[in-house]
Amino acid sequence: MAKYYPILLNIQDKKCLVVGGGNVAWRKVCSLKDAGARVTVVSPEFCPEMEKETGIERIQQKYEEGFLNGVLVVVASTDDEEVNKKVYYDAVKRGILVNVVDRPEFCSFIVPATILRGDLSISISTGGASPSLARNIRESLEKQFGDEYGEFAGLLSEMRRKILSEISDESIRRDILQRIAGLDMLGIVKEKGVAEAKKKILRIISEKIHRKDAKNAKECLG
Repeated sequence: MAKYYPILLNIQDKKCLVVGGGNVAWRKVCSLKDAGARVTVVSPEFCPEMEKETGIERIQQKYEEGFLNGVLVVVASTDDEEVNKKVYYDAVKRGILVNVVDRPEFCSFIVPATILRGDLSISISTGGASPSLARNIRESLEKQFGDEYGEFAGLLSEMRRKILSEISDESIRRDILQRIAGLDMLGIVKEKGVAEAKKKILRIISEKIHRKDAKNAKECLG
């Protein structure tokens, strides 16, 4: 069995192709679209959900290799094994990332079970050995990681941008970033909300800067 290299792929505004028009293909379309991809779907027929889906390109015909032109990622999810294999071999020949649903032997990548909480993404994979185990672990973790984790991640992203733009000293930046990502800060988010945690973080930033300024002034005075 293949060993997989864990990776999170930026597909924002990238062309991705889904071959197949059923419910499973539709779910793949939704996840690609949610990640910002430009999605094209090719199939002789589409399920009602696919027909209603907005913001995608639907091509109602049989798959041909030419549909791979300019594609970064292709997912094959048809009920025709020969079509799925053709998609795989065509993609491999062109160096395109390909996933044939439920057939890890015809995949250059697999899609892990994933928990999304805002900017926080937690992925679980068994390398294709047992998708059921990955799903069970995901369901267990979903109970542990509530929406507050997404709120916390969003706040940390905002504060990180502020720190990087306003503080030039790398050691101070590192100290602050490590401090504000602590579980005690998450506890404030859980108990008192994001606004209170933001106030606390801003105080930490201010204190660190003032301490650095005071130290520099003392050194200048000898």
